[in-house]
Amino acid sequence: MNKNEESMSFRTEQEAFWAGSFGNEYIDRNRSDEYLASNLAFFSKALKQTGKIGSLIEFGSNIGMNLRAIQLLFPKIELWGIEINQEAARQLGKVIGDDHVLNSSILDYQSNQLFDVSLIKGVLIHINPQMLPVVYENLHRASRKYILICEYYNPTPIAIEYRGHTERLFKRDFAGEMLDQYEDLSLLDYGFSYRRDPSFPQGDITWFLLAKS
Repeated sequence: MNKNEESMSFRTEQEAFWAGSFGNEYIDRNRSDEYLASNLAFFSKALKQTGKIGSLIEFGSNIGMNLRAIQLLFPKIELWGIEINQEAARQLGKVIGDDHVLNSSILDYQSNQLFDVSLIKGVLIHINPQMLPVVYENLHRASRKYILICEYYNPTPIAIEYRGHTERLFKRDFAGEMLDQYEDLSLLDYGFSYRRDPSFPQGDITWFLLAKS
């Protein structure tokens, strides 16, 4: 599934920010064998409690570095991705197939297709806080059983400067908000990945694996 970036209309400044030149520059900053290795270690822990999974959709996939790692862990898995940046979506298609890529804002996701896991990693922190309920609903609706949230954590909402830009990075308890919003969700597992890990560093990400009852 492909949707031309030029035809998109954005509801927030944050969407336009990632669809444009900054999003293009982000692509090359996150492409390396070392990052892939770190992702392998990361997802082997974060998805340990799920057992074998047959399908997964990622909200905000970029060029597919997360999905490449998951593909190695679960070779027979069916993977889908939603990506707002046109160039990133094009490269993502080389990883999971063009027909499994939706080049669109995650705020506009409408499909009722179900996946064993709905995943979001390092994306909720960049969403306009007023639009978080929309993303939460999309994550919840897409999941057949599990939701994996991997983000910067803070017990109370806070905005911080991001690479010289304001209103582009927000920390809060995303998983806690979903647990409060949806009675059918429970916390199955959680953990933290430290940026100074000597072997497999990640950017101080806290992950939460939620399960549907």
